[in-house]
Amino acid sequence: MLNILAAAAMTMSTIIIPPGGAPGDTPPPDHITIDVVTVNGSGCPAGTAAVAVSPDNKAFTVTYSEYMAQVGVGAKPTDFRKNCQLNLRVNVPQGFTYGIAQTDYRGFGHLERGASGVQRASYYFQGMSDTRRKTHTYKGPLSDDWQATDKVEVAAIVYHPCGERRNFNINTELRVAAGSSDPKKTTSFMSMDSTDGAIETTYRFSWKRCT
Repeated sequence: MLNILAAAAMTMSTIIIPPGGAPGDTPPPDHITIDVVTVNGSGCPAGTAAVAVSPDNKAFTVTYSEYMAQVGVGAKPTDFRKNCQLNLRVNVPQGFTYGIAQTDYRGFGHLERGASGVQRASYYFQGMSDTRRKTHTYKGPLSDDWQATDKVEVAAIVYHPCGERRNFNINTELRVAAGSSDPKKTTSFMSMDSTDGAIETTYRFSWKRCT
């Protein structure tokens, strides 16, 4: 049964979209590049996470092939929590800077009655104290796609400092607790991956000109 449920995770995705009217809805004319400096975490072992920039410079996509937290039958004691930290160097055209305005996380979960799951995310520029942290909790019974939205008001968007080189950090976490369910007879999981495919996390930029 677990294999059937895990296969349903193939269509999961996470999309970050700036709200209408956000500064710099129009991307710079020159192409941007992103260098993956480090990838660490139990949810993204070496070789299981990749980053690509969209042709229109409006977004970049993080693709995972292994990212699932689970408890119960077949799960290891440490599987209840999975995390991934990406350290990225975003190379933008001169005269521009960027920020993130909204995040829509999507995934697949199977939680037995009495079990619960947590999706948590934070992202920030290296060396800066401005860190966005959002947590979403899900209760069993659940066997379906899940979605969580983190939104930042236009005035509160944190932009990369102009003229400086600070890497962009993305920290995500999935956590599952058995609660009152019976982990000796059942399995509960929250997933941002699939066995046969991959899920994508797309971060859309909010652009601003440097003065």
